[in-house]
Amino acid sequence: MDDLAHMRTALALARRGLGETAPNPTVGCVIVRGGRVVGRGRTAQGGRPHAETEALAAAGDAARGATAYVTLEPCAHHGQTPPCADALVEAGIARAIVATGDPDPRVNGAGLARLRAAGIETELGLGASEAEAILAGFFQRIRTGRPLVTLKLAATLDGRIATHAGESRWITGEPARRAVHALRAQHDAVLVGVGTVLADDPALTCRLPGAARRAPVRVVADSHLRTPLVSELVATAREAPVWLLHRDGADPARRAALEAAGVACVRVHAGGVGIDPAAALAALGQAGLTSVLVEGGAQLAASLLRADLVDRLVWFHAPAVMGADGWPAVQPLGTGSLAALRRFHPLSQGRIGDDMCAAFGRAPAR
Repeated sequence: MDDLAHMRTALALARRGLGETAPNPTVGCVIVRGGRVVGRGRTAQGGRPHAETEALAAAGDAARGATAYVTLEPCAHHGQTPPCADALVEAGIARAIVATGDPDPRVNGAGLARLRAAGIETELGLGASEAEAILAGFFQRIRTGRPLVTLKLAATLDGRIATHAGESRWITGEPARRAVHALRAQHDAVLVGVGTVLADDPALTCRLPGAARRAPVRVVADSHLRTPLVSELVATAREAPVWLLHRDGADPARRAALEAAGVACVRVHAGGVGIDPAAALAALGQAGLTSVLVEGGAQLAASLLRADLVDRLVWFHAPAVMGADGWPAVQPLGTGSLAALRRFHPLSQGRIGDDMCAAFGRAPAR
């Protein structure tokens, strides 16, 4: 097998950790000696142990003189674990192939420099684009202080998410709903507005077979703490984390009751009549979250789009038309000209059951 094949194995390992390793990045590592894989590992749930530590433990003495394929520059700082760069040096690795550098100021080239200073042949860039896509959330938090935001919408062909009477279950079919659960499993948190909680009483859990341990943080933008104490979220707050983002002036007694039920209430800066979306995301980033899946509703979607805070868009379309009397997927944005449109570029599209799903990324600046 060649270098690219081994790096692809490391990338596949890293991808498996999406949604499990925050605040640390998900990393894959493969150790090869004499053409044979002697160790492999990925960042463990919760962010520790790191991928290199796991792979070196599996390789044992066979790591001496071997090549390490790592999807992110090995760390060079002492945190809750020793530096991975030092571990690779002490294990006697002869060659290190690294997909991409780490922009964390505590690393940012220092890990590669430590390897080279120890005489390890080091190469950077193989599989970089794939690694950067996997690490997009971690990079976003390091560079901007907020997590990567993916907005998920499920609507009719004419962009409606509910009838004029509020009926919304279910516009898309069962295969599309399973795909949404898979998306939840790949994100650190799921975010909805309190209107969605009041209308649908969602659980926001990942209910795929074998994915029980993947429990994204369930976050509600709830400026006045209106989430009912009898809601599904509050009832299960001790089983999977629930955070309510609220503004100043929320009822202290209600906050105390919610916290007594196991809910975390997080005060953030207000913006107009609701919560400032940038402040909300900054609070989530400060808490260590690297990726957030936004599932509703239309007002929350609009506030994030207005603030230019949506990095990716995943849109499920049911083959049906509802008409203008239905509820739109996004509330008014105040767009006065075509030049002011929020634009995205296509990433992928395909059929899921009877529905269609298209994914988009933030359009490059013009």
